[in-house]
Amino acid sequence: MDLKLTDKLALVTGSTAGIGHAIATALAREGARVIITGRAKAAVDETAAKLQTVSGTKAYGYAGDLSTAAAADELARLYPDVDILVNNLGIFEPKPFEEIPDEDWLRFFNVNVLSGVRLARLYLAAMKRRDWGRIIFISSESAVQIPAEMIHYGMTKTAQLAVARGLAEATAGTGITVNSILPGPTKSRGVGDFVDALAKAEGKSFEEFETAFFEKVRPTSLIKRFATTDEVASLVAYIASPLASATTGAALRADGGVIKSAF
Repeated sequence: MDLKLTDKLALVTGSTAGIGHAIATALAREGARVIITGRAKAAVDETAAKLQTVSGTKAYGYAGDLSTAAAADELARLYPDVDILVNNLGIFEPKPFEEIPDEDWLRFFNVNVLSGVRLARLYLAAMKRRDWGRIIFISSESAVQIPAEMIHYGMTKTAQLAVARGLAEATAGTGITVNSILPGPTKSRGVGDFVDALAKAEGKSFEEFETAFFEKVRPTSLIKRFATTDEVASLVAYIASPLASATTGAALRADGGVIKSAF
């Protein structure tokens, strides 16, 4: 299927690895020009070079801390004409509620929510002038089913849903769509490393840990496994495309059925 993304300029935050990298790759393979972002310049440059080689389309890079307003402003000055904004940047950390200090609540909100808010604010005016744009927030099933082991993370994912819906309302009647994607447990680099460490600590293989995880921690999963990053990315690529012009204001699930709801 041709998603009609040729020459669209896409910015994917947090895209040197994991879900962000898979999204950038999917968009590039559909002909989009992609901006790779991350904190480390070496990783950004390497990822952009490889993506350009694999996809044959132009890939750019920006290294900086997009949890800061200064980095967001600089990025928007360097690349002012973004058509597709994918707010994927995010952090997670299991921690008992009683042990989460104010500083962690603020840090998670700044990275997971405000980074996307700032970029959406910076790019929205140009999208309105062109009467076309895509703003996508990579949220999580944790936005709906707040995990007891990381309530501060779940809070930020819920906040993303509210921002996305509000922006969709604010752009009603335009060629701009705003949506959220809710991945379930996904074997991204960060999650994979975390799970591998836990499995080793318990003397289990990854496969044994995965089976136990979906029996005890996420028993409502219908696929009974971690999703792949590519499975999430394919949905994002479609939602970013002109083919998805009737989909806006939605919270779309790529959660493997973890959320136990028909709606």
